[in-house]
Amino acid sequence: MLRILLLFIILIAGIVVGPMVAGHQGYVLIQTASYDIQTSVTGLVIMLVLLLVIMFALEWVLRRIFRTGARTRGWFLGRKRSRARKQTRAALLKLAEGDYRQVEKLMSRNADHAEQPVVNYLLAAEAAQQRGDDFRTRQYLERAAEVADTDQLPVDITRVRIQLARHEDHAARHGVDRLLEVAPRHPEVLRLAEQAFLRTGAYGALLDILPAMRKVQIHDDEELQQLQQQAYIGLMDQAMADSGSDGLKQWWNNQSRKVRHQTALQVAMVEHLLQCDDHDTAQQILLDGLKRQYDERLVLLMPRLKAGDPQQLEKQLRQQIKQHGDTPLLNSTLGQLLMKHGEWQQASEAFRAALKQRPDAYDYAWLADVLDRLRQPDEAAKMRHEGLLLTLKSNPE
Repeated sequence: MLRILLLFIILIAGIVVGPMVAGHQGYVLIQTASYDIQTSVTGLVIMLVLLLVIMFALEWVLRRIFRTGARTRGWFLGRKRSRARKQTRAALLKLAEGDYRQVEKLMSRNADHAEQPVVNYLLAAEAAQQRGDDFRTRQYLERAAEVADTDQLPVDITRVRIQLARHEDHAARHGVDRLLEVAPRHPEVLRLAEQAFLRTGAYGALLDILPAMRKVQIHDDEELQQLQQQAYIGLMDQAMADSGSDGLKQWWNNQSRKVRHQTALQVAMVEHLLQCDDHDTAQQILLDGLKRQYDERLVLLMPRLKAGDPQQLEKQLRQQIKQHGDTPLLNSTLGQLLMKHGEWQQASEAFRAALKQRPDAYDYAWLADVLDRLRQPDEAAKMRHEGLLLTLKSNPE
């Protein structure tokens, strides 16, 4: 507007001043190879002004045309974005309903115009996976990777999650290893790593990520402890499968003192050694564990031992009775050990002491066997009768 006003001022000034200088207009000659243009200074000024007016007019017309085109394109794009938002909202509702076919359809349609195209393609990929459509799953993942550009973390996480859902465990393990290099403390990466490592038997790798899992609080302390024990027992299984009892002993000796002093791992180690028929080493680990800390799980394993020096077990049991009292478990276990050695009278006393504190069908049966050895058939029959009644009460059906 300012430029047009300036042009009008120039025109008015020319109209007013022109007649005043009519007698002194001057002379202008423009000569080219083929033409000679002659005019006055006033005429040249008027032509220049008219040329500027025409140029400004053309500029205004072109600007209006291009602005209209931009508005038209903006309208179409806005319409597609609005439609994409509506379809995304509808897809989320279908996801809550479990209608994965509709989720895939709505998420993939107009995904390029959604607010977060990567999210749409990833959800479409997971929906296709739920339907078992591997081709479309890969297609959506590839498209998501293209749209994500440099931010590939969400795409890689979704790919590993889908691989685990398909039970492609070793492929998921490979993907998890790469994710841990990029985002070692990402909660979802650690959750996926836990699944992949457990499924592929990568127990050492699982132990390595436990500190990071503790820091980001994926599990509470009790769950992490159980996960750690599961990993160590998995390593025991591998050592036993590779080298039997010798492999187990070598693995156990290579562990830190803190690990070897965990009662749950001592119990697991004793059970593994019993499977290998290495009763002497199993007894030594059991006795070392009981000396440090009393635990009923270790006591329950005593009757299964067939070591060459059973006297140590009896001695340890009597020591535990002195320290922790005359408990039914300790008396029953002592009675079972004495039975193995043919010490029938002492065994009967131990079983009677256990039954005096609490009735138990197994103790009644063992006491009956001992009484048969002591040539007391009537009392033995009575003990079996008591054990049978107790069993019937425990299982009324």
